[in-house]
Amino acid sequence: MERTSAKVVVAGGFGAGKTTLVGSVSEISPLTTEEVMTEASVGVDDLAGLEEKTRTTVALDFGRITINAEVVLYLFGTPGQDRFWFMWDELAQGALGAVVLVDTRRLPASFASIDYFERRGIPFVVAVNTFYGECAYTDDEIRSALQLSADVPLTRCDARQRDSALDALIRLLQHVLAKLPTAA
Repeated sequence: MERTSAKVVVAGGFGAGKTTLVGSVSEISPLTTEEVMTEASVGVDDLAGLEEKTRTTVALDFGRITINAEVVLYLFGTPGQDRFWFMWDELAQGALGAVVLVDTRRLPASFASIDYFERRGIPFVVAVNTFYGECAYTDDEIRSALQLSADVPLTRCDARQRDSALDALIRLLQHVLAKLPTAA
């Protein structure tokens, strides 16, 4: 039996919980490129709603999860700030799909991630991160605000909780499988 591996991108706006999600599901110690935020981010990175944030991903996060004896997922978390987006093309190359994490307190930070995967035709799901508590919006309100097409799955997760984060990955895999052509 040959093992198959697949690449999944975990994307989203600055501070949405990408590093946390990769770390919560990875069966290996995740590789992170988090660095202390410095004065270089002042006036560049929007910290509204994230005043307590002191570290940020500057290149990528990497983790691995074995689905079963035949399938392994390699998780690549993207940096969230505009100034590091040049990394995205490399990280997304060859990806099976993506989980786009959304923080409803900072919805505008999600638009670029959604646009990125839509333009490239990479399947993705939107996972509303309830990391900071309950979400005050319905799925329909979120879908409308993000202008999501009906075929993009929307789910909720707590990136800190392994089972919850796994559910978002499973939702992505189901979405990708549903897009495969059926054998005639």
